[in-house]
Amino acid sequence: MNLSSHLLQRILRLPPPATRDLTVEHDLRVPMRDGAVLLADRWAPKSGGKDLPTALVRLPYGRAGTTAGPMVRPLAERGFQVLIHSTRGTFGSDGPFNPMRCERDDGLDTIDWVVKQPWFGESMILFGASYSGFTQWAVADAVPSQVKAMIPVVSESALTLDFLRSDGFSLETPFNWGVMVATQEERFAMPRQLLGAKKTLRALSTLPLDQADTTALGYRFEYLQDILAHPADAPFWSAADHRHRVADISMPASLIGGWYDIFLPGQLRDYRVLQDTGHSGPLRLTVGPWPHTNLEVGGWAAREAVDFGLALCRGEQPAERAPVRLFVMGEGKWRDFSSWPPPGYTPQRFHLRPGAALATDPPPADAAPDGYRYDPADPTPALGGARMSFAAKAGALDQAALEARPDVVTYTTSTLTQDIEVIGEVGAEIFFRSSLPYADIFVRLCDVDEKGRSLNVCDGLTSLTDADELTLATVRLWPTAYRFRRGHRIRVQVSSGAFPRYNRNPGTGEPRATATTLRPADQQVFHDPEHPSAIILPVRQAA
Repeated sequence: MNLSSHLLQRILRLPPPATRDLTVEHDLRVPMRDGAVLLADRWAPKSGGKDLPTALVRLPYGRAGTTAGPMVRPLAERGFQVLIHSTRGTFGSDGPFNPMRCERDDGLDTIDWVVKQPWFGESMILFGASYSGFTQWAVADAVPSQVKAMIPVVSESALTLDFLRSDGFSLETPFNWGVMVATQEERFAMPRQLLGAKKTLRALSTLPLDQADTTALGYRFEYLQDILAHPADAPFWSAADHRHRVADISMPASLIGGWYDIFLPGQLRDYRVLQDTGHSGPLRLTVGPWPHTNLEVGGWAAREAVDFGLALCRGEQPAERAPVRLFVMGEGKWRDFSSWPPPGYTPQRFHLRPGAALATDPPPADAAPDGYRYDPADPTPALGGARMSFAAKAGALDQAALEARPDVVTYTTSTLTQDIEVIGEVGAEIFFRSSLPYADIFVRLCDVDEKGRSLNVCDGLTSLTDADELTLATVRLWPTAYRFRRGHRIRVQVSSGAFPRYNRNPGTGEPRATATTLRPADQQVFHDPEHPSAIILPVRQAA
């Protein structure tokens, strides 16, 4: 057991292993229906591993011990044999690699192969995070009875597509991921990616954007061109969209996510579909205070594989717990609920008001709009939040530098006299006008402590195409669970960007792939009785 396993075991808080003496069978050849052969490694105890339940992990990131070991070893030491399977076009599997678009057929073919193997022990689970979670959603409605549970972690059924919305193009995550997978099989890939993170960041400022892959990589990469050329609703992505399958999933499922995870909105959407369509098996949701990449997420996932998945594989019922377990930030405690969104939380409007104020009272008459100038040549930067980048921190960060910029306006409550608890879906309605028809609105909810430090809680962005007319912009923020403490203040930021997390809006209406002209714009935020801009929070007054 190497050092990473020792550290991982301590962090994961796992039960003692049944064995640490494992064997790895490399390069198993798994045939697909079209004749392609994909490679897999099988991890199992050296003694008695043949008939154990199988955990299937399908991923595009390689099967080497340094990559896969921290994920699969804890399971192989505690009652599973683990098959880690390289997706099409990656790490020796026949190609090409068409991200997200081959996982339905390839996943079903892999499961069909597994259940026919002499070492298969009659039961299995689907397991893994991010892309590996997506491969579960791609097949979960059509698996055989031997598959007893799915455990998708920080993932959702339409991976990437929410980033490619026409009304809000999230550039950073798909671009960074594309650069990562394009170079991951090169020698010293990880250190080179870390050293090249700033170069990749600079590439996001390339004009036109369809030249950014050449800037970052020195060559054109098809996936990066695809995300620019095809919006989320384009037929091109139909094979990568499994949202329509979720309602037909009946096997037990345990979903694990993070409040600052890039895939959280989609994951909660998937959970709610399962919940509201009368899902018959055990169903769980766990959301912690995590971004996308976090060791503690891995801890929860490994424990859930053992406590939830292994029990079901053995024909037992998992230990009883509430369906929904949420970490309430601000309070710093785990809490159990019966459903998502939890009952008992009522939407409450906190109105933007003159003098940078925020209150539940409606705005006064004759309140003049607030204004700021947005310049895409010096775009409002992203700071914290739901990000995945080697060059930037995710999660809750001090917002002082961002709030000091002239292109960010803020609205803040008076000091709270009692705690206010916010759990559920968060939205904003902003009455807005720009000097240009094309503009973005970014809204962020923050917690300001007694010392005046502002920390971001959740946020969202929407793009407008008629912004030169007074418009009601509806902004969907990330869901959250947060307790604003007595003595703190609630703050709302409004701006027109969060670059490079979201692509900067050039203000011209040119296609995002080929835009070359940047036009600054004068923006106005209205907050009067006829235009009552507000953030809408699901509130329960806390005792």
